Amino acid sequence: MRQFWFPLLCFVLLPSLVWSQAASKLSPRVRVFVREDAPKIALTHVRVIDGTGAAARADQTLLIEDGKIAAMGDAATTKIPDGTKTIDLTDCTVIPGLVGMHDHIYYPSPGRSLPLYPEHASSFPHLYLAGGVTSIRTTGSIETYTDLELKLAIDQGRMAGPKIHVTGPYLEGRGSFTPQMRQLTDAEDARRTVEYWISEGVTSFKAYMNITPDELAAAVKAAHGHGLKITGHLCSIGFREAAALGIDDLEHGLFVDTEFFAGKKPGQCPDDPSAAEKSLLDLDIAGGPVQDMIRDLVARHVAITSTLPVFETFVPNRAPLDARVLDTMLPDARIEYLERRSSISDHAATSFWPALFKRELEFEREFVKRGGLLLAGLDPTGYGGVIAGFGDQREVELLVEAGFTPLEAIHIATSNGAEFLGELDKIGTLAPGKAADIVVLHGDPSANIKDIEKVGMVFKDGVGYDSAKLIESARGQVGLH
Repeated sequence: MRQFWFPLLCFVLLPSLVWSQAASKLSPRVRVFVREDAPKIALTHVRVIDGTGAAARADQTLLIEDGKIAAMGDAATTKIPDGTKTIDLTDCTVIPGLVGMHDHIYYPSPGRSLPLYPEHASSFPHLYLAGGVTSIRTTGSIETYTDLELKLAIDQGRMAGPKIHVTGPYLEGRGSFTPQMRQLTDAEDARRTVEYWISEGVTSFKAYMNITPDELAAAVKAAHGHGLKITGHLCSIGFREAAALGIDDLEHGLFVDTEFFAGKKPGQCPDDPSAAEKSLLDLDIAGGPVQDMIRDLVARHVAITSTLPVFETFVPNRAPLDARVLDTMLPDARIEYLERRSSISDHAATSFWPALFKRELEFEREFVKRGGLLLAGLDPTGYGGVIAGFGDQREVELLVEAGFTPLEAIHIATSNGAEFLGELDKIGTLAPGKAADIVVLHGDPSANIKDIEKVGMVFKDGVGYDSAKLIESARGQVGLH
């Protein structure tokens, strides 16, 4: 399936398009993706999932004016002002724009002798927006200046894409696995690096696997001194130690917490990462050590970012073969991904990943049950196959598999991210006065979460973008562009 075409019943289109003031700021290269941009738009007879976790409301009218939600209520009683363009969305659902909290703008390069991750500055912004992701945090950058310039171009209307919160370059210690990551030399270097990139415009930081406790402490202090947050994909430092050092967020969940590995040395990654991962299989999620860790994180207000799609690719016969995903790939990238996927499936009998993946699902459910703030992302890394936008949708589906209801999963992927970013007053839920960041879906994801893939149009600040056209623009590019 190459693209979604909404049934005609979902849209009653007027013959002409009235361009609003917002559209006047868009360049011609962006306008080709715009489907709706009247100054006043009424989405009528639509099912509303507002992102708060509340039940879906049927037969609603949502009014958009000057880029914001002006009103929302029952279709029978909500007055539509004169001069408003009306779009009939019978049998459709609107949800808030997804807030991707681990959404890089790079992707693994095929056929590489070294681990390299080319920036996908042309394809990924389009694919994120097409998938219903209206805000992202890059959560570690390879080309930080490129990310900053992309953000500027999108903000100025010169490119189509989501709102970007740029995370600085990886704060990595000695032992980086890719030459694209600079290695810190000491705590002062960590502090100086954070200060420099704040002056360049980044708004968060990410500590990486080989960072030392002293370096992390210095980075946290520098970031917090400017009111900014720091997250981490850790290995040398366990979760509870990182929380004590002041970290705000931890990426990936239990998969990467090495504190339970008996052979762990202070401030160092385990010599055998596979052995550390296997050791997690012996953990009881309801047992004392894991519960103590969860209580500590919750007490210190440390969030966890779920990135289930990238880990699903390591589980034999798990990640769906999605034609939408395969169609975006450069031929070499597609071939390499399918070969690696097949090799993993060939070794299914000896793989510990099915059990480990199940353990992570249990952990994330328990973390939220105990009061933790869970965020959602996709992480387009690994050996490939996790694609901007499509992977964000898959993350929501996997949260449902973890035991969350569809409404809870959508809440995690929208409201929770906005809350962590400090933007819940602007985005993350659907309510009057908030930005009109709205995903229009065919079907009802509260009844069938797979309907989250059926995106027809995505409003960002009241401008409605055509999902199919954005996807088509990225066809055959992922891998190098």
